[in-house]
Amino acid sequence: MKHEGGCHCGAVRFAFESDKPLAPRACQCGFCRKHNARTVADPDGSAVLAFAATPIRNRFGLGVTDFLICGRCGCCIGAETEIGGCRYATLNLNAFDEPRLDLEAEPISYDGESPTMRAARRHERWTPRVD
Repeated sequence: MKHEGGCHCGAVRFAFESDKPLAPRACQCGFCRKHNARTVADPDGSAVLAFAATPIRNRFGLGVTDFLICGRCGCCIGAETEIGGCRYATLNLNAFDEPRLDLEAEPISYDGESPTMRAARRHERWTPRVD
């Protein structure tokens, strides 16, 4: 199934393809809580992101992940990282054209992960980004 979304002003658009049901997670870090992010990913799916304006790329903690914010309207789109020369993304369900407000996000804490553990988890769970 193909899901589309983007920011408020349309400067960032994305397409997420997955054959699995949407299963949102709610990271408990300060950034995700303050943005009320409910993220979805599928390692067997695909994500395409298109930027009409340069996004703000925030990096925190280990400094290996870009949290994507529209530079015009401030909408949190999701996050992406590069592992082994490939890019992976997780997308904010709240930014989908149909945000499925009926789906409650499972709270998740990633505290205590080493850089190796974090990269392995994202490689296993996040969506490959294709452009």
